[in-house]
Amino acid sequence: MAKHHVHTTINGDPIELLCDTSETLLDVLRNQLNMTGTKEGCSTGDCGACSVTVDGRLVCSCLMLGVEANGKQIGTIEGLATGDKLHPLQQKFLEHAALQCGVCTPGFLVASKALLEKNPDPTETEVRYWLAGNLCRCTGYDKIVRAVMDAAHEMRSA
Repeated sequence: MAKHHVHTTINGDPIELLCDTSETLLDVLRNQLNMTGTKEGCSTGDCGACSVTVDGRLVCSCLMLGVEANGKQIGTIEGLATGDKLHPLQQKFLEHAALQCGVCTPGFLVASKALLEKNPDPTETEVRYWLAGNLCRCTGYDKIVRAVMDAAHEMRSA
């Protein structure tokens, strides 16, 4: 199969790569770019573990082809922290013990960040609705919602 030259920006860094037309963005991130923070859960777009942002929109990277990233701005879990300084969402997930096995956590964090960029003062119902596409088999979701609400409050106060 022919490889296609893709120019994209991932977490603010320009990236050039060759990818097959059948490779998903998830496969490209994990296998070519060694960005393994984005997790594969279901490969059908049902669990949200592979959530990334594409030009500011929340997307399941298992449903997007790598070649479709050409010319796009991609945001992944690796782009949340700034050096050793955690993003407020990451810090609040730790403080609220809003993670267990960690497979779903990157997707929840990316989705939560996308929500707070769109709506910095969400209600609990809005947080639950926004995160409905992210599934977790370990937690009861309450700690995740509390962590997002607390991060939103902290980010508004900063």
